[in-house]
Amino acid sequence: MLILYNRELLRSSPVIRRMLVTGLGVQFFQQATGIDALVYYSPTIFRDSGITTESQLLGATVVVGVVKTVFIVIAIVLVDRVGRKPLLYVSTAGMTACLALLAASLSLLKSGALPGGVAVGLAILTVCGFVAFFSVGMGPINMVLSSEIYPLRLRAQAVAAGFALNRMASGAVAMSFLSICRAVTVAGAFAAFAAVSALSVAFVHLCVPETSGKTLEEIESLFGGGGVSVTHGGSGEVELGDAERLEHKR
Repeated sequence: MLILYNRELLRSSPVIRRMLVTGLGVQFFQQATGIDALVYYSPTIFRDSGITTESQLLGATVVVGVVKTVFIVIAIVLVDRVGRKPLLYVSTAGMTACLALLAASLSLLKSGALPGGVAVGLAILTVCGFVAFFSVGMGPINMVLSSEIYPLRLRAQAVAAGFALNRMASGAVAMSFLSICRAVTVAGAFAAFAAVSALSVAFVHLCVPETSGKTLEEIESLFGGGGVSVTHGGSGEVELGDAERLEHKR
């Protein structure tokens, strides 16, 4: 049965393929925008911005963790009230702005055009801002969205594929970050993340529908499916579309 499901996932209909693009895309962009690099190496970023003492580095890192926790709670409150797509818009746009500002401030500091105190303040502000925008949208909503868009018969396999892609992207970013920094500087690395984050804004606009409060059939129609189709034949068969296959035979 698992082999059949995997075969159906790989040789899927256009509707399922569009669902896969959305589900796999949000999982990829969640990590490709650099969240793990920023969290794992935040002491390195703060040190490059001019923070030198261990106590200051620890304090700045703790602030980042607190901000992340607070905005995850805010996301829990807003996700059903505001909807998935508006939060993803705010999240990806805010992340892009923070990454671009962080890259610019680190570059200006290195060239001597930015005072050290201002650079420290901007580094803390942009890192905390990035984490806040991530935690209110791309962080939690990618799993919510993945659990909603797929038909029941393919959901487990599709979500697992998305999570595998998420972990591979996370590992690639975390393992390559220091090498990228040595090649193009820390500022250059975050400029690259800003470019990827800008692509994620376009991806949300083009590929992510609003799924809040919608049934499986309504979600299928958002991806170009026919929604509910009812057929009556000699067998008295009642079928739903790709969203859920239900057959009742009299």
